[in-house]
Amino acid sequence: MHIVVVGAGSLGSLLGGLLAPEHDVTLVGRAPHVAAVERDGLSMTGLERFHVSPAARTDPPETADLAVVAVKSYDTAAVAEQLADCDLGACLSVQNGMGNEDRLADALSCPVLAGTCTYGAGLVEPGTVDFTGRGEVVLGARAGGELSTAARVAEAFTEAGVATTLATDMPRRLWAKLAVNAAINAVTALARVENGALTSGPGAALAADAARETARVAREQSIALTDERAVELTRQVASDTAANRSSMLQDVAAGRRTEVDAINGYVVETAERPVPVNETLVRLVRTWATGVDAD
Repeated sequence: MHIVVVGAGSLGSLLGGLLAPEHDVTLVGRAPHVAAVERDGLSMTGLERFHVSPAARTDPPETADLAVVAVKSYDTAAVAEQLADCDLGACLSVQNGMGNEDRLADALSCPVLAGTCTYGAGLVEPGTVDFTGRGEVVLGARAGGELSTAARVAEAFTEAGVATTLATDMPRRLWAKLAVNAAINAVTALARVENGALTSGPGAALAADAARETARVAREQSIALTDERAVELTRQVASDTAANRSSMLQDVAAGRRTEVDAINGYVVETAERPVPVNETLVRLVRTWATGVDAD
């Protein structure tokens, strides 16, 4: 299968690197990294050490069997516009936040699948990625139910040794992931702490409140996600990734734009009743961003 990974940063490069031994992979990303991969190949360190040589470029190819989108949520519209000119068999989003699949589907004529990914990775330097955590890719039809395209993609990932689950309940899984991200990302970014700081104490209480609010909004959208399940998942992820720095914490530490609008901001915009914890987290992150922009 010809797979193009759009957004070949740390996670996108890890997925592309894992898929490359079995499939024809093209990484699409920023110039320093993809130039190094095109010249010297992609090196993986950490949990597994290996070297692969996928194609690498700064713009998508004209055709591919599958596009895996791993860009930040605020870049989804631009990527959708780029991919609209490609002949694609299918598209899979493994992004954070909500609404990405709909934006892609509005622009593309191929089936758009929803996905989540819990593998961990960090970009060491151009051409080198640190494999920090084994996880799982869960994928399926974005509206739920069975879809033959999703089954073929899951089979291709499994063939390459990527732990993959084919799911028929992706809307619920996306809201569950949103609850975890809403609970962990902004709190760790604002407090400048690793995920493990949210396993107990005031951080855990604040994260649980954000998760409960998100679960309530999910139920308003007819998604069966209980408060207890949202809190349980949040605590489990915080514990399992205790030494990790969340993606939003990494963005804040580097002075980059965050995905708060597609995470906590989505909860606020979708809620039918006030969600004060998520509202406060959004305002605080936006206040930080204002200060960075002023610099």
